Amino acid sequence: MRNPPRQRPTPEQIAAMPPYVALPASRIHLLKSAAQCEAAEAALRAAGHVGFDTESKPVFVAGQPQTGPEVIQFSTLTDAYIVQTATPGVTDFLRAMIESDEVVKVGFGLASDRPQIHRKLGLTLGKSIDVSQLVKRLGFKDAVGLKVAVAVVLGQRFAKSKKATTSNWANATLTPQQLQYAANDAHASLLVYQALSTA
Repeated sequence: MRNPPRQRPTPEQIAAMPPYVALPASRIHLLKSAAQCEAAEAALRAAGHVGFDTESKPVFVAGQPQTGPEVIQFSTLTDAYIVQTATPGVTDFLRAMIESDEVVKVGFGLASDRPQIHRKLGLTLGKSIDVSQLVKRLGFKDAVGLKVAVAVVLGQRFAKSKKATTSNWANATLTPQQLQYAANDAHASLLVYQALSTA
């Protein structure tokens, strides 16, 4: 007899959990120069498995074309690296990291990221792991998102600001809130993956 699907924690249960331990602002790096990209690439290659996510300018009108991703973020356990795709000179870094099979990208909902990355940048996502599928194997009927995964796997409350989610990621200057949000998405994905891998 099969066990019934595992129930997701309720919003009330999540609200009672301790807050997610986010990276401090000093460990969130917005890549602007060749030297910064070089240092980031060295750190990501050394890590092997890295948190990964993208952010796109929201589409509020049906049929309006999707222009993203405007932001692509990578994270090790200690640092997050944020890249605005419109920044001059970041293409080689993005190609090296995104298409690499040695740097394994771990994130949530990567199936939707793949076509966007290919359409916008002409890049094919290399070796990657969709962590939502790993969390689903814990007994959930459907794939779960990052917020539920952090609650179930890490026992922490992961706050996702609606304001940041729907903010304009195409702005030339990202706000501190946007940078923290982007870093959190990649960093939390890596922590959930690591916790599941060592369980």
